[in-house]
Amino acid sequence: MASVINIYARAFADVVISRRLDAQKTLAEAQQISGLVRDSKVLREVWEAPSIPANQKRAVLDSIAKKAGYSRPLRNFIAVLIDKRRIRLLNDIVAQFARELNERLGFAEAAVTTARELRPEERAELENDLGRVTGKKIRAHYAQDLSILGGAIARVGSTVYDGSVKGQLERIRQQLINT
Repeated sequence: MASVINIYARAFADVVISRRLDAQKTLAEAQQISGLVRDSKVLREVWEAPSIPANQKRAVLDSIAKKAGYSRPLRNFIAVLIDKRRIRLLNDIVAQFARELNERLGFAEAAVTTARELRPEERAELENDLGRVTGKKIRAHYAQDLSILGGAIARVGSTVYDGSVKGQLERIRQQLINT
């Protein structure tokens, strides 16, 4: 199934890039409709039901797209997923689409945990530091965890950068145990 997800995500990313669409806006719309499908059991059942004709499913989609103001390319993409009976993969496709866009546009997602709320200039400095280390522009999502005591822990992809006080204390403890 992963290859099917990748194929659809790459194809939609191709459309967004080749037509020079606003990638962030298109991604936000895709995430919004994905959330709608995930949260609405009735909508999922209608779009997944083989007994309901595709034109009726697309009519529902058109109504949603018009009301929400979704772009035509996104509407068409969702219609393809409905027609090809791949709508159940929408959440995974949208997640892969986000990764694909980030890769093509040179962005990396970072999950940053700090002990306290960072000021905007501190966030900018941290994102710049992560950008220098990774060679990519950083889109950071922040969370707080008082247990790290101070500093920050950043996860970019599968790499963790631990600059927390708790992490430093753990490294010192390991050094003392090993010596």
